[in-house]
Amino acid sequence: MRRSSDSSQYTRLLSVLGLVTILAGLVIMLLLPEIKLIAWGIIGVGVILLALALIIDFRKVSSALIGRRGRFSAGTTLMASIFLGITLIINGISVSTYKRFDVTQLGQFTLTEQTKAVLKDLNQPVKVICFFVPAKDTYGLTLYATSLLIEYKNYTDFLSTEYVDPDENPERARKYGIYQYQTVVFECGDRYRQVIPTQIIEFDNNGNPASVEAEHAFTSAILEVTGVAQKKVLFLTGHGEQNLGGAYSSVLKGLRDDLYQVYTLDLMTQPVIPEDTAVLVIASPRTPLLDNEIEAINTYIIGGGQVFILADPGFPQIMNDLVTPWGVQLNDGTVIDRASSLASRKDMPRVTADRNFFRSRSGINIVSYFPGAISVSPPEGEETEFYPLVYTSADSWVDKNYDPNKEPAIDMDGEKQGSLSLGVVIAYPALIENKDKIIRMIIIGDSDFAANDHYSQVNNGDLFLNCVNWLAEETQLITLRRTALSFRRLPVNETQSNFIEYSSLALPPILVLLIGGVIWWYRRS
Repeated sequence: MRRSSDSSQYTRLLSVLGLVTILAGLVIMLLLPEIKLIAWGIIGVGVILLALALIIDFRKVSSALIGRRGRFSAGTTLMASIFLGITLIINGISVSTYKRFDVTQLGQFTLTEQTKAVLKDLNQPVKVICFFVPAKDTYGLTLYATSLLIEYKNYTDFLSTEYVDPDENPERARKYGIYQYQTVVFECGDRYRQVIPTQIIEFDNNGNPASVEAEHAFTSAILEVTGVAQKKVLFLTGHGEQNLGGAYSSVLKGLRDDLYQVYTLDLMTQPVIPEDTAVLVIASPRTPLLDNEIEAINTYIIGGGQVFILADPGFPQIMNDLVTPWGVQLNDGTVIDRASSLASRKDMPRVTADRNFFRSRSGINIVSYFPGAISVSPPEGEETEFYPLVYTSADSWVDKNYDPNKEPAIDMDGEKQGSLSLGVVIAYPALIENKDKIIRMIIIGDSDFAANDHYSQVNNGDLFLNCVNWLAEETQLITLRRTALSFRRLPVNETQSNFIEYSSLALPPILVLLIGGVIWWYRRS
């Protein structure tokens, strides 16, 4: 009797030690996956201890199983033990071997190999701040972006996310210049980059959302803020253009603050514009461009280039050779605006937000002025389509003989009158086959508005940077070959929507009760 009691104590001790050892092995595997072999060894020791307990007290266990009560509960106990063992083994394997399966038709939750490589090489912390307001998300960007960022975090430990309501935290929103809901900000150190909804959603010709694709924008933003890759802005030089080291030094600082790499380009020494150029800026050349320079610029444009052209009164007429193929003409002469100008200077048209292209896109109250500007219009007798960027009031004209020392007066015979475009926005599909690019151009009839004396006045600097940002929006830092997700909406009325909502809450518990009732009735009968 004594020996049987001692055997039972040993059995209990070994059983407890075995279970504790197995649990310890699973915990170690979960918390320290890098030593999973040791964890598996500890689990093996636990299994051995349980086996020893079974062997030592095998007679008692077997009699319990063979007895009347044992036979009654053996099946249930065996099935529960098998289920528990399979569950423990599967969890142990899943802890050490992580694998996910994407069964969506377009691979919605599968990142491209380029993005995986970027995340694998990430060696500095990047914070992702999501300015989301789900109640004001009409396109489902909140759920889509959140799911995508979770997938990003599966490939790196250097990415963290934070969700901020811009309505409840207006100071945070102002810090990052947030003006649209569902904007995502990527921040690393003192550098940050916004990804706004229009960089994620593609709209059809009717203004309806057609597809959504955020991986390119997100990965490019990570590359930019970490300094791995940045978009390049080239300023044409060699013809008396605005000097980045002089009058345009504020422009240089603003572009660098926006994470652009800024260089000058002399087409006499480098006759080809690099393919990785995000934006080419031609800031008011004072001497004519040569034919081979015009040809190089045209080659860049028709291949899907982005060009920002600024001109002043007295511009070289060859500049029109660049812009007239796109339905635009530079008109020499100074624009006078009697109804909207800066102070008493009628030759400094003041453009308010309602006459600014970027006002309709962002909602920002942009005000700018243009000292000594020319007008930009279609060539005589032609009707072309472009977007006015900024334009004057109706009480304006072009003074071809403007004298700043005299009061301007309109020549009713030969001068343009009425509201005048000071800048235009042009977008065309690329003219070279197999080029999935958009030709983007902005032409402004003034360069001085962004010079140091005027850059920080009202929103002149913002206008210049907005132009560059809009032009560079279509350029790619990396190529991601994936299919954009199409919008698939289920059109339902209010009654159908209520049925879907309430049935999803009520049907599952009702089904469980019905199944339980059927089983109870069957066993009772």
